[in-house]
Amino acid sequence: MERRGRIIRITWAACLVLAGLNHACILLQHGLFWDYNGAALASAAYWLSLTVIDPLVAALLFLRPTIGVPATAFVITANVVHNLAVTSAYVPDGALFRFVLASPQLLAQIGFMLFVMATWATAWRDVRTGQRTAREGA
Repeated sequence: MERRGRIIRITWAACLVLAGLNHACILLQHGLFWDYNGAALASAAYWLSLTVIDPLVAALLFLRPTIGVPATAFVITANVVHNLAVTSAYVPDGALFRFVLASPQLLAQIGFMLFVMATWATAWRDVRTGQRTAREGA
């Protein structure tokens, strides 16, 4: 079981690092104060913060996995909810589902969120088992 949990955390970390790199590319291309094509200041600040948050959570998956595992679930869920809310404000009524299906970025985020939800229990069990083993060996 331990190996499965580690593989899951490695996969999650790879996705988070790639997401952070995507946000870094946007930052390099458009600068620190880009408004994301007219998005609200709070949304622009949130997306900018993911440049740091995504790789930080990826590191926590290994440095402090009891924080990193739940943080991963929180970050991707918050990201999907936020992005769907923002998207729904810009697409015509009744077109959100079609828009999401046509957006590789949103589909990738939703897919990652579903993967995190599907593998959460295994990753968490591995972390908790590892903690118990470390305490017993100390």
